[in-house]
Amino acid sequence: MTSRRRQAAARHRRKRQGTGSPIEGEPAFLVVGKLRRPHGIRGEILMAVMTDFPERIQPGLTLFLGEEHQPVEVASLRKHNKGLLLLFEGIDTREDVELFRNRNVFVPTKDRPPLPEGEYYLHELIGLQVVTDEGETLGVLSEMIETGATNVYVVRREGKSDALLPATEEVILEIDVSQKTMRVHILEGLLPD
Repeated sequence: MTSRRRQAAARHRRKRQGTGSPIEGEPAFLVVGKLRRPHGIRGEILMAVMTDFPERIQPGLTLFLGEEHQPVEVASLRKHNKGLLLLFEGIDTREDVELFRNRNVFVPTKDRPPLPEGEYYLHELIGLQVVTDEGETLGVLSEMIETGATNVYVVRREGKSDALLPATEEVILEIDVSQKTMRVHILEGLLPD
């Protein structure tokens, strides 16, 4: 999940003490882009950027490609329209880089940059218990839908249809990752039943 999908709340660092490993259920890798098509004949490939931190992608950085997380080192890069043109060490022909077309580009979760106070990565929110400000358990946060304006949280409710909650300060009152809870205020007409 990408840093682009983060939401306001208090920040909380979560790693197992002393191991450097992600906590249980946290992904080992995060998507930062998707490789599109080769560019030119020297092995460059266009990457669609899917991170709020594209400046962290620099020559010498190891990226991991595809679901098998094949490691490649960035030899050079340059901006191209809204994306980046990447050249990888040891890949210097169009034919070689063509093999990477349409693969996701990952970085290890442990290397993600810390977020400012009050922001989270989406994977830190998925699975939170959603509770109303009146103490009623609503369900479990299962996904976030990015819209053009306000993002929407999808809350899976047992035996009922999903609830769609706008990610606004009026509705999302508090997020406590350490307690795995999200406290919300349900506006009139917000729930489907």
